[in-house]
Amino acid sequence: MKQEGNIPYKIYLEESEMPTSWYNMRADMKTKPAPLLNPGTLKPMTFEELTGVFCDDLVAQELDDDTAYVEIPEEIRSFYKMYRPSPLVRAYCLEEKLQTPAKIYYKFEGNNTSGSHKLNSAIAQAYYAKKQGLKGVTTETGAGQWGTALSMACAYLGLDCKVYMVKVSYEQKPFRREVMRTYGASVTPSPSDSTEVGRKILAEHPGTTGSLGCAISEAVEVATTNEGYRYVLGSVLNQVLLHQSVIGIETKTAMDKYGIVPDIIIGCAGGGSNLGGLIAPFMGEKLRGERDYRIIAVEPASCPSFTRGKFAYDFCDTGMICPLAKMYTLGSGFIPSPNHAGGLRFHGMSSILSQLYHDGYMEATSVEQTSVFEAAELFARTEGILPAPESAHAIRTTIDEALKCRESGEEKTILFGLTGTGYFDMVAYEKFHNGEMNDYIPTDADLQAGFDGIPKFPGNEF
Repeated sequence: MKQEGNIPYKIYLEESEMPTSWYNMRADMKTKPAPLLNPGTLKPMTFEELTGVFCDDLVAQELDDDTAYVEIPEEIRSFYKMYRPSPLVRAYCLEEKLQTPAKIYYKFEGNNTSGSHKLNSAIAQAYYAKKQGLKGVTTETGAGQWGTALSMACAYLGLDCKVYMVKVSYEQKPFRREVMRTYGASVTPSPSDSTEVGRKILAEHPGTTGSLGCAISEAVEVATTNEGYRYVLGSVLNQVLLHQSVIGIETKTAMDKYGIVPDIIIGCAGGGSNLGGLIAPFMGEKLRGERDYRIIAVEPASCPSFTRGKFAYDFCDTGMICPLAKMYTLGSGFIPSPNHAGGLRFHGMSSILSQLYHDGYMEATSVEQTSVFEAAELFARTEGILPAPESAHAIRTTIDEALKCRESGEEKTILFGLTGTGYFDMVAYEKFHNGEMNDYIPTDADLQAGFDGIPKFPGNEF
């Protein structure tokens, strides 16, 4: 491995260089994300309506389209110091393996017990719940990283944590489930017969393996029917992308320190938390016309909300009890194939990212599962980290872009987000190694069934 100039293999910031504020991309967006709508009245959700579901301070963050920088409370910054700042790594070994002139960097968010970036928002949301004097919170989780992160944050602050985990992940990832229980959370496979909406989904879809939309419905029902509880979400919402901006701010600070400017920024995309966090300060520069970047969202071909979805108002949950969000969506009734081994299972995408994509500030691509695991294996063998399947979507496209540079001879600088580690995903790796993994791509007819469930009302044509 040949190290280049004065750029270290790993760039660590000092504690004094850690962000003291989160960055809100909406403040610089010319076209703001469309507001959440009350599904009954089709009018924008008010602060009072949303506080029945979310914590008061989080609702304020959710609705704030104008404040560019939000101070990070000292208690949250102190918690961040347990695992932040996270390293920015030059992938010298991967570059050498690919024989590419491209310079590849990745921001590694897996150096905490939850194994992913999700802890950045989990501690923030738990903090505001504690500040409000609540007993506990409810949530959903897909692959399990978010549920693990939230259970950690709640244990630290002494809050009860009720997690509804997508059934297929609950069954495939028992060890992730046990980490949540170790931190005191109750974990229920979703859909379940413990809620009214869960029983309804089971009746309509017998034998279903579940989806994030199902789990969200159950978690919201429990939060709104139990005094002293509120619902928290690990992705999609404006507030979550705000908290996750700590990733991008650290990354840009580290790059600026060494005069590094990325040409291409790549992130995996399910609901948008990691991608939105990574690109935040870079997108801010792009929105303000200060600098241009090529930004690529990478999603699974089996759940292609950006690349094959519709830009419309839709329910965020399968049970249709949550507000309507304008986003790229496959329809709230869309349930990914159980063969899909990674997370990134949500039927829709962050309203912020959806608007940015719609306005042409970023692009999107979808990748097939077996090629994702091929990339994950290559990365593990060269860089020494076993990546989460979600992260490997970004790795796949990073490798593809680096190979294009090899063909053209261009020395581009590529940055991608390594969202976490894959040590709880060994069932998926086993299927890949045994040749039991295949690529499921929904047909147009499969997707149409989901599109047919998107609410029809004036102004929501697609």
